[in-house]
Amino acid sequence: MSIEHADLILTGGRIFTGDAARSWAQALAVRGNRIVAVGGDRDVRPLAGPGTRVIELRGRTVTAGFQDAHVHPTHGGLARIRCELHDARGKDEYLRLIAEYAAANPDREWILGGGWSLSDFPGGLPRREDLDRVVPDRPVYLPNRDGHDAWVNTAALERTGITADTADPVSGRIARDPDGSPLGTLHEGAMNLVGSLVPPASDAEYRQGLLEAQRYLHSLGITAWQDAWVEPADQAAYLALAASGELTARVVGALWWDRTRGLEQIEELVERRRTGVLGRYAATSVKLMCDGIIENGTAAMLQPYLDGHGGETHNSGLDFIDPETLKAATVKLDALGFQPHFHALGDRAVRNALDAVQAARETNGWSDTRPHLAHIQVVHPDDLPRFRELGALPNAQPYWAVLEDQMTELTLPVLGPEVSARQYPFRSLRRHGATLVMGSDWSVSTPDPLLEMEIAVTRVSDASRADGEPFLPHERLELVDALTAFTAGSAYANHLDETGSLVVGKLADLAVIDRDLFDEAAGPIGEASVLATFVDGVCVHEAPGLD
Repeated sequence: MSIEHADLILTGGRIFTGDAARSWAQALAVRGNRIVAVGGDRDVRPLAGPGTRVIELRGRTVTAGFQDAHVHPTHGGLARIRCELHDARGKDEYLRLIAEYAAANPDREWILGGGWSLSDFPGGLPRREDLDRVVPDRPVYLPNRDGHDAWVNTAALERTGITADTADPVSGRIARDPDGSPLGTLHEGAMNLVGSLVPPASDAEYRQGLLEAQRYLHSLGITAWQDAWVEPADQAAYLALAASGELTARVVGALWWDRTRGLEQIEELVERRRTGVLGRYAATSVKLMCDGIIENGTAAMLQPYLDGHGGETHNSGLDFIDPETLKAATVKLDALGFQPHFHALGDRAVRNALDAVQAARETNGWSDTRPHLAHIQVVHPDDLPRFRELGALPNAQPYWAVLEDQMTELTLPVLGPEVSARQYPFRSLRRHGATLVMGSDWSVSTPDPLLEMEIAVTRVSDASRADGEPFLPHERLELVDALTAFTAGSAYANHLDETGSLVVGKLADLAVIDRDLFDEAAGPIGEASVLATFVDGVCVHEAPGLD
């Protein structure tokens, strides 16, 4: 009886299958785009033939390809080809990079890019005068790394006509000096006052940015993702790459819900879904932005913020979507087979989103839409068991669950000790039976799943590994739970059921890591690197030293 040889064999390694038993193997084989054998070296090696590529792992780890369940590749990719600030720290460094970019691009009408950090400015508020010194003659529009604030110069404010007399929009705020004049920071919906005038990216820029984002994410072992903010131009870019065969990742598009409109937009979303499935791209989710962020006081909280000095305020954040509208929208979207993807950061936003899922369950019965709540920074204890009960998925971004400047200076003082202790309750959610999924929210923070996993396990910033204090250490995860969340968990959220684990018959999406991840002597998890990434058995990233 002849043996049908494999196209690819990985042998002599630590293969985390991610199956129901979380079992381990030494080797696996791939034929075509499927896994055909998983087991010991003796079981798999006989499948090698003259044309088989055999990779000797030498004890290194193989996992299912990582999946990012909440990421912004079009935004991140465009930032990487524009004025990129994500890897810089401090006002002086930002201004140096902005000045260099402006000098190198004298013909650009606007200076665009972004990625600055709130914690690098007093109160999280950069000023227009600083930008004016380096770019006095052209408008500058630079969103911060979480996309909830923008830094603008005087030319941008003048272009838009924003003055001390300009009223704050309903969904945002203009940061102001004591005399009411705009100081140069725009919060949330106020960003659109300038952003709406920014020239749209060209098709060529979208293509270049998305290809750069894909290359970068593949280099980190990421084989699939859910793009958490898809506008028509983003979808056009994905469809173009899918049509040309250049889209090598599996992508779920979360279509943006316009929070200035109501249920009438659902017909448009249905049409965008109908025309938004091609190759490895499928627009089957809808992003519902429930609230903002804590640092600028727009995350929706069950109790008011403090003033930073222990005093009470009357601000409890913003509901970007009225709770009753959110319920009605979720019920309708669920009935139509869309996956609701909520931005729910404050505890009131989390409760509103869960209430909306409950309304859908009560109206439509149980469905397989797999709604998920991204960010879940603060969750009231009463809501922890509701995730399992409702089949709602907590979508965690673990990189933020640390004590660093943004947390200590901008978050803890306005939440107070009782509410602060409810932040990023990863272990509590697992204990209550929730299916944990993970994402990065890149370009808000690093898209590196290994670094994200390290933080989930240690709750200590990678900048202070040696002597850092863990943040709420009782919420730390075991590595196996974090790894499962970034593979099987996120695959479940993405409805990519033929991926997420390395078992016979599944698609051959996998990542090869340069060490045994579970060997503490090998060094910090976040310092590991990905040597190879495969999608459908095809290598889409390979680093030196693989063979």
